[in-house]
Amino acid sequence: MALVLVLVLVLLIVISSLVLLNFARNAWWTPTNIQKMMKSQGIEGLPYNFPHGNTQVIAAMRNQSMNHPMDMSHDIFPRIQPHVHSWIKTYGLNFINWHGSEAQLFVTDPELVKEVLNNREGAYPKMDMVGYAKKLLGESLITNEGEKWAKVRKLANHTFHAESLKKMIPEMSRSIETMLEKWKDFEGQEIDVHKEFGLVTTEVISRTAFGSSYVEGKHIFEMVAKLTSITVRNLYSLLLKTKDETEAEKLEKAIKKSILDIAKKRKENMNEGVDEYGSDYLGQLVKMANDSNQSKRITIEQMIDEIKTIYGAGHLTTTSLLSWTVFLLAIDQEWQDKLREEVIALFGQKTPTSDGIARLKTMNMVIHESLRLYPPVLTVTRKVDREIKLGNLNLPAGLNIFISILALHHNSEIWGKDAHCFRPERFENGVSKATKNNAAAFLPFGTGPRTCVGLNFTTNEAKIALSMILQRYRFILSRNHVHNPGDVFILTPKNGVQVILHRL
Repeated sequence: MALVLVLVLVLLIVISSLVLLNFARNAWWTPTNIQKMMKSQGIEGLPYNFPHGNTQVIAAMRNQSMNHPMDMSHDIFPRIQPHVHSWIKTYGLNFINWHGSEAQLFVTDPELVKEVLNNREGAYPKMDMVGYAKKLLGESLITNEGEKWAKVRKLANHTFHAESLKKMIPEMSRSIETMLEKWKDFEGQEIDVHKEFGLVTTEVISRTAFGSSYVEGKHIFEMVAKLTSITVRNLYSLLLKTKDETEAEKLEKAIKKSILDIAKKRKENMNEGVDEYGSDYLGQLVKMANDSNQSKRITIEQMIDEIKTIYGAGHLTTTSLLSWTVFLLAIDQEWQDKLREEVIALFGQKTPTSDGIARLKTMNMVIHESLRLYPPVLTVTRKVDREIKLGNLNLPAGLNIFISILALHHNSEIWGKDAHCFRPERFENGVSKATKNNAAAFLPFGTGPRTCVGLNFTTNEAKIALSMILQRYRFILSRNHVHNPGDVFILTPKNGVQVILHRL
């Protein structure tokens, strides 16, 4: 009996020792070694501090910079990403940061950015999602790698590109026409176009990708919005099982149930023939989840995550682009007039066509400049899959890489001294000329093989909406407008965009 007790005690001591050793390795040895390794290569940053790393410092800086509106300026980089702005000045274009004990390499050198995103050797896959971000994005096109990604990317390419997009234009136009009919009641008055665009873009993504009205999917949009808000609020929190965690778990389950109910309805109401689940994106995802061929099939969980992601990201980016573009044009009446002249010359008062929107050169310039100053997505992340050389840097496996799109878009070394000014003419000869051939300096939709699949969908919808608005209205910024850009998963005007509509 005594021998058994001794053996149990020894076993407990061994297990405790192993746990402590593992804790010490993760919480101290590994971070310390990475910090030394990066410092020896000229990559520095705030020192690693157990247990929070630099998260508390970042949260405090963000709270201070974004807790109040700002003056009417497009110089938003120090406000939205104060830590990145400050540490680039202190440590250079590339620096190291700590999220708890997790090392994050921030890269804002365009050449290194291009190397990471082109990912020719497959060494820089998507970063693993954990915590709230995992609940929000799950296993979707945005996060997946390999076969899982390839299956759905092929479908998404078919759904949101070329001929498929042409078929969506009438649906887009009808939804925007409905919005403009409502605007007749606000002529000569103030209207929050950001709120209006939020409604119309959800309607458009519902009709084009899901073949259903906004009303049918409204509860899913609302739940995804709440989960997004919780995720943003906890970006720099390392705590679990808070009230937010409990609420996020409830939302995740409710979203899953609602999506399964919609998918079930598709199965119950399917028609005979090839497109038995429907030819839209939702129908094709349901079909893939039920494919008899295992090599083509996706899991039910992946189907849910793909639908959840498109509900959120499918309209938020377009809402952001439209809101900031109207904001910029409401300030700059000269460019608003130029754009209107182009639209009227091409379409008159007729509904925009797919061939016509492809010829909107001035519109392209304005949209590019809007995306440069106010990119919807602020950061791109990757991880280092194996030990590799990036430029002159030797990177250890497991290191996470953060690319600040905002830092690149507001870099005066790339864009000139007027980097914070609205100057669409800089894109007159295309992106490469505007960036002095730094292709990786303009990344509103990423670059390389993981370029956002919704690029053409978003820009087409924005062109149609802007064209139809300009055909009817001149708009100016309201005196009541409050300039309050914020990082709410997507770059968002937190107080909306208030303009006064004047009928032409």
